[in-house]
Amino acid sequence: MSTTPELVLVMGVSGSGKSFIGRKVAQAISADFIDADDHHSPTSIAKMARGEPLNDGDREGWLVTLSDFYREHHRQGRSLVIGCSALKRRYRDTLRGGAPGLQILSLQGSRELLLARLRARKGHFFHGDHMLNSQLKDLEPPGVDEALCLDISHSPQVIVEIFIRHLRSR
Repeated sequence: MSTTPELVLVMGVSGSGKSFIGRKVAQAISADFIDADDHHSPTSIAKMARGEPLNDGDREGWLVTLSDFYREHHRQGRSLVIGCSALKRRYRDTLRGGAPGLQILSLQGSRELLLARLRARKGHFFHGDHMLNSQLKDLEPPGVDEALCLDISHSPQVIVEIFIRHLRSR
């Protein structure tokens, strides 16, 4: 890898594995990892816990905070991976504002697989078919010009290996 810090976004809807894969990618490139869910406002967490989807206004300050994390890591010459849904292109544009050269890994999978993963989770504020359906409805999948898109039916190890090869090939 180069001496320039790696700034990476691992994105996808809930249940796609963005936190798990993000931590693995961060470990592989010696980067810090931030789970974007840890930085939602208490109001947004309560809203999701009630089964109410977030809107653009709910996400605005959250995305700026995440962009600031990228900006600060870049300023310090430190690599950072953030696991974040980043459902819409404009959300990803906000994140890119603090992350020159942001590399995006988009985790994609069938609704059935995502739902099975969500139902198996314990102790997470995001739950239910309605919430997943809302995210899938809002999702603007990135094109090849924006991200490396990988199917979550692959093993986590394979996903990480493919993405690391992608980073090294730049």
